[in-house]
Amino acid sequence: MKERMDDDCVDEWQICEPLTNYETFTKGQFLEDIERRLRQFMLRCVKVCRTLPSDYDAAHFGHQLIRSSSSTAANFRAVRRGRSKKEYFAKLSIVVEELDESLFWLETLTLTGFIPEHRLASLVNEGYQLLKILSKSRKTVSD
Repeated sequence: MKERMDDDCVDEWQICEPLTNYETFTKGQFLEDIERRLRQFMLRCVKVCRTLPSDYDAAHFGHQLIRSSSSTAANFRAVRRGRSKKEYFAKLSIVVEELDESLFWLETLTLTGFIPEHRLASLVNEGYQLLKILSKSRKTVSD
């Protein structure tokens, strides 16, 4: 993975993902890259949670973030092993739902003041990029 450091990437857990043009990718390359990006997203979320205070509410939000982000990565792995179009769509729907929940918990961490918004900006941006890609992929499968 290429690391790009810019103004939004000031901390070790804020690795910026360069924008990817998937037009030239095969289906296998696309799935491999998305799986890699979801795994990195999960690992970055874990690093964020390790910086949280041990207060009950911060720990709760952190646990929820780890649960949803790890579920996103694990379920996408299952997407790749889908046996039918229906199964692929169903599992991809779970990934989209869990990714959206992860973004909710990241936003909650900023709204509650546990982490300044600028420190999560690149991670939230990556999450929304992945959400757009996966939502479009799900729509393509359903058409």
